[in-house]
Amino acid sequence: MRVPHFSMTARQGRFALFYGAFYLAFGAYLPYMPVWFEGRGLAPEQIGLAAAAGMIGRLIAAPLGAVWADRASRRRDALIGFAAINLLAFALHIPAIDPRAILVLALLAGASMTGIIPLVDAFAMSQARAKRFEFGPARAIGSFTFVLGNLGAGYWVSRAGGEAALAWILGGAALTLAAAMLLPPGRRRTASQTRPAMRAADLKLLAGAGLPLAFAASAFLQGAHGFYYAFSAVAWRAQGIPGEAVGALWSTGVAAEIVFLMLVGRAMRNWTPAGLLVLGGVCSLIRWSALAMAPPLLALFALQILHAGSFAATYLGFLRFASQAMPERLAATVQVVNSALSGGIVLALATLASGYAYASMGTSGFALMLVPAGAGLVAAVCLQRRNRF
Repeated sequence: MRVPHFSMTARQGRFALFYGAFYLAFGAYLPYMPVWFEGRGLAPEQIGLAAAAGMIGRLIAAPLGAVWADRASRRRDALIGFAAINLLAFALHIPAIDPRAILVLALLAGASMTGIIPLVDAFAMSQARAKRFEFGPARAIGSFTFVLGNLGAGYWVSRAGGEAALAWILGGAALTLAAAMLLPPGRRRTASQTRPAMRAADLKLLAGAGLPLAFAASAFLQGAHGFYYAFSAVAWRAQGIPGEAVGALWSTGVAAEIVFLMLVGRAMRNWTPAGLLVLGGVCSLIRWSALAMAPPLLALFALQILHAGSFAATYLGFLRFASQAMPERLAATVQVVNSALSGGIVLALATLASGYAYASMGTSGFALMLVPAGAGLVAAVCLQRRNRF
């Protein structure tokens, strides 16, 4: 009995290693790359454009990555390719000075980095089902190292500026490439595994279940994090908050997210998906309006707990909607579209607008996020009234 158990644990450990390496870099990339942009002389509008470019790149990378992973004889190959491109993209940041070159590199780096996430999640979950190991513990390692990236990079950024963030990300990207090479090959049993094309009847079914409202609620509520992702580190440092504290603030938000998904989310099993989306909308309105008032550090830590609502409740709400209201054969398609909307189009536009908001309003630019948050809450309430999902 112990031999199979060891084999499953070893396979699970390979994914844990990859998640750990990737999120170690991602934990520095998300909050501190704007600090690097600022250090290279980019204006706030240009920082917003560079951050948005990385998110727009996700729209390109996601379908390309899916085609690559679906057609490759080994699923690991796509992850190795994306990890290699990502390392090269960040390495090319080192000599970059011209804002136009930085914008192009931001697009490439953001596309390759965010493109890794759906690829490894799909690969890990399929392996977990096939080899009967738990997906959760491996993914939890990624959450833990994301916090380490927040704290560790924050410490070095406070002492060496934005260049320290790039060095940290480069180290994490190199580890990610090495970890990708250690993943199971993921060889396919058949030469091609393609999904049947979506039929008109499917589109009717999706619309009738209230999917457009669910898409709108998820996309607007997740997109409302644009200012937070792109300018929270810059804005808080401008308030005199040291880099270590900025990292701790981000870590507090992630910790609240993890606790919600692991504990509170289970306790709220009887909540409808729309109810969770409404909770996410309410938390969003409170969070962004309070942050716009530039509260002191202690209050910032308290407000970061609302990340459990604005992000995690929204995330869990849409996942439940997709699993309860959608037939299994359409669930994957629905998730891909939701990812493109919430993590791509809406978030990119919100981030782009955030650059102009920060340039003219400073920290008060958080208030701009009340617009998408309000729209998301309205969509969630309409979904709740439309049906029981």
